[in-house]
Amino acid sequence: MTPSRRTVLAAALGAGAGAATTAAGIPAATATDLPSATPAADLPPATAAGPPRAAAWRLRWAPSARDVGTRAFETVEDDRAASHPAAKPHIRTEGDAFRFDIHTVDRDTHTDRQRQEVTGCRTGDTYLTWREGETWRVTYRMYLPRSLRATTTFTHIMQMKQPGTGTSPIVVQSLRRVGGEQTVELKVFGGDVLVGRTALEPLHDSWTDVDFRITIGDGASGAVRWILKSGGATVVDASKTGVDTFLADRVRPKWGIYRSLGDTSGSLRDTYMLLTGMRAHQLV
Repeated sequence: MTPSRRTVLAAALGAGAGAATTAAGIPAATATDLPSATPAADLPPATAAGPPRAAAWRLRWAPSARDVGTRAFETVEDDRAASHPAAKPHIRTEGDAFRFDIHTVDRDTHTDRQRQEVTGCRTGDTYLTWREGETWRVTYRMYLPRSLRATTTFTHIMQMKQPGTGTSPIVVQSLRRVGGEQTVELKVFGGDVLVGRTALEPLHDSWTDVDFRITIGDGASGAVRWILKSGGATVVDASKTGVDTFLADRVRPKWGIYRSLGDTSGSLRDTYMLLTGMRAHQLV
């Protein structure tokens, strides 16, 4: 049985000790944050003669959709219930972007919902493991067409989860109707903690830059920061500390379209989403 959030044995490590941080506990951006930073070798260790080296972001994952295709990910969940084989692949590349298609006839193995998602960050035959006490950051650009609408129930387009069946989400980026308005939001799942929310419609049919950061901590030792930019302007920059961002084992990102069929607004359409420029950095 999967341990609950409250029964998981906590190491309660403080992540990113000694790093430059914002007031919310997430490291501030520096020149090393740029997506074009050289992916690479380990930073040199501090010497006995010199001062300790400041913490910095290390680029750990930078796939090209054109070159590696869906092998950029640890797993691919493409119509896992075989509900719509004529449309496969639902997850594919389009130029140097990853494309996720979903149709109103698609069904997940849980037939009250739909899912076309990928998980994890893979390079060659290895994948990144995100552990308790670590701080990670993912950046990418997403294209949300007008046909991808917010719903009255869940429509997740990014999740942080513990690998394995039957585990709850840890963090979700979702398209949700609030008071009849379409929004995009980020929540910490445990405690239903809203990190930030902004209007979705101005982001439709355009590229949006996503910058998500997570300090992985049990109980109240976790933190997240979420930044969205459109047309060079910041539309949301929100943070939360003292939140639960760990269940057990490790944390793994997921991207794609995962939505409930219980929507009551008539918003479900055949649609898609594009992601490009995907990067993962670790604070070291």
